[in-house]
Amino acid sequence: VAMAFDLAYLDTGAMFRALTWAALDAGTDLSDVGAVAHLARTAPLRQSTDPGSPGVWVGERNVSRAIRESRISAAVSAVATNLDVRGELARRQQEIIAHASATGRGIVAEGRDITTVISPDADVRLLVTASEEARLTRRAAELEAAGKAVDAAALRDQVVRRDKDDATVSQFLTAPDGVTLVDTSDTTPVEAAGVVLGS
Repeated sequence: VAMAFDLAYLDTGAMFRALTWAALDAGTDLSDVGAVAHLARTAPLRQSTDPGSPGVWVGERNVSRAIRESRISAAVSAVATNLDVRGELARRQQEIIAHASATGRGIVAEGRDITTVISPDADVRLLVTASEEARLTRRAAELEAAGKAVDAAALRDQVVRRDKDDATVSQFLTAPDGVTLVDTSDTTPVEAAGVVLGS
């Protein structure tokens, strides 16, 4: 969608994953709310907003692939439900969005808080969703394509349990007023993009 409109792109979930990677790499106890919040304020996180070449770095380390590993998926909710972390990363995300807007390019931002917290005044606000079954199937296909074994219990934990955890601090399961619901349960990624482009 970003490429179709020549816009910048921001995957906010990748930022939470990168911070989780940084915390685990530093040996930070994820249950230590203060320590993780401090890391959120000080970690040298950087993201590319080029939709054709998205990437995430911690310092000089490109962690774009590492943040998609199962160990990060299993741990990221502990970071994402830390309210101090959410506040700091929200500030960073708003800065990225503001910069893209200031350049006149505009941006497509993806994430659970985008339409309600990060950019509630965006020109277009969509809640792109899919059924639990569709999301589990897609995640399994992603893992298989990456040559990784698919463990059904771990997969359900990564997808379903994370939703429940994240829902305690973020409203992303229903579309509030002014937000258009786009259900992609029965579409391919290309078809889903077409639905979004037509919204």
